[in-house]
Amino acid sequence: MSESNLAERSDGRERLVSGAKVVAQALKTQDVNYMFGIVGIPVTEIALAAQEVGIRYIGMRNEQAACYAASAVGYLTGRPLIVIGGSSERSQETMGAFQEFPQVEACRLYSKFSARPSSIEAIPSIIEKAVRSSIYGRPGACYVDIPADFVNLQVNVDSVRALQFADVIVLFGARLNWILHFGLPPRYQPDVKFIQVDICAEELGNNVRPAVTLLGDIHAVTKQLLEQFEKTPWQYPPESKWWKILREKMKSNEALSKELAFKKSLPMNYYTVFYHIQEQLPRDCFVVSEGANTMDIGRTVLQNYLPRHRLDAGTFGTMGVGLGFAIASALVAKDRNPGQRVICVEGDSAFGFSGMEVETICRYNLPIILLVVNNNGIYQGFDTDTWKEMLKFGDATTVAPPMCLLPQSHYEHVMTAFGGKGYFVQTPEELQKSLRQSLADTTKPCLINIMIEPQAMRKAQDFHWLTRSNM
Repeated sequence: MSESNLAERSDGRERLVSGAKVVAQALKTQDVNYMFGIVGIPVTEIALAAQEVGIRYIGMRNEQAACYAASAVGYLTGRPLIVIGGSSERSQETMGAFQEFPQVEACRLYSKFSARPSSIEAIPSIIEKAVRSSIYGRPGACYVDIPADFVNLQVNVDSVRALQFADVIVLFGARLNWILHFGLPPRYQPDVKFIQVDICAEELGNNVRPAVTLLGDIHAVTKQLLEQFEKTPWQYPPESKWWKILREKMKSNEALSKELAFKKSLPMNYYTVFYHIQEQLPRDCFVVSEGANTMDIGRTVLQNYLPRHRLDAGTFGTMGVGLGFAIASALVAKDRNPGQRVICVEGDSAFGFSGMEVETICRYNLPIILLVVNNNGIYQGFDTDTWKEMLKFGDATTVAPPMCLLPQSHYEHVMTAFGGKGYFVQTPEELQKSLRQSLADTTKPCLINIMIEPQAMRKAQDFHWLTRSNM
């Protein structure tokens, strides 16, 4: 695909070409033959496009290892490392976008060339310059930053739902970043009034001009507000139209989640798994979670009742934090409240980032129960039969979707290798029994490897987070 025909078809009709395909073709033009990485928003489509043009993609379990492998290929072939990094959308800069960070500036200190293309049309020339800079003179690594909005050109329009009709929203330390859709339509009414309470003056007024700002410690401000409410009681009318819409939406969400949770089909889905986990969770346990769907769905289903008892990847969505968070929680629990349990819920991809910390958990005999929700992939994977059939068509580096991991992996053996207890479960009954036994056994850490439907997804969302992907 040459630059001249990116925008037009041979019959004269305009066609849309994604930035992902432009990146892949530019790499192929520069004779790049190997790509190592871990897919996720916003770079999944780049890996798929790379495979389409014949670049061999090797999905790793940790970005650090991926860079090591790519740099070793560079040493062996004489083609230094080129790092392609996905970044937040240009229109969301300074707004608290997903994983917003000055990546180009950070990499400039440690690479021969670091740049972000100014447009999709500029991608081929930037990649050519990166490759050329890496080879000429003293060889060295180069970095190319690809904004998320370059990867996909299609934008979906969200529908309007219950919370959009709120007239006033009070933010207690919450930031109007990507998680809260920047406080903008269509998620909220154009004339919604925000009352913002924050101890950080710089956060007041970010992205949306608040109707009222209260600068101060949330505890102190809340105490003052409650004291005022005691003097002047006020309640929003419980039979208002807004409450009616909101209750209907809550009821609908609950019914749909229960319907998914009570499905009898095997393999299990996320909601079935989390329903049975929630049934047995100790009320005072620490809940640690990381992953994509695993963490997102877990936030809505797995309840925590005490402050500072839930830890997850947070605003930045950093994978690999789970086992470290679990270890820290277990140490605090042993010091402050012996017998308190730590439940660490991991997606199978997320577990791969720091899975060897299981040895640390066993070395210090920490009261941690690891639950690996295993769908054989990142977002989605394949079952064993589909995987075997797929490999008949070629090498895995060219035919295996970048999101796929090896099916039916026995992660429980990582725990048993270091002296802990491991379980492999495929049914609700096996999950209930293994979790019950794990909670009863306080003598050693446990890992329950929970197999779910490889194509399982979360229920349809009315408003997607602003991390767009076609996957």
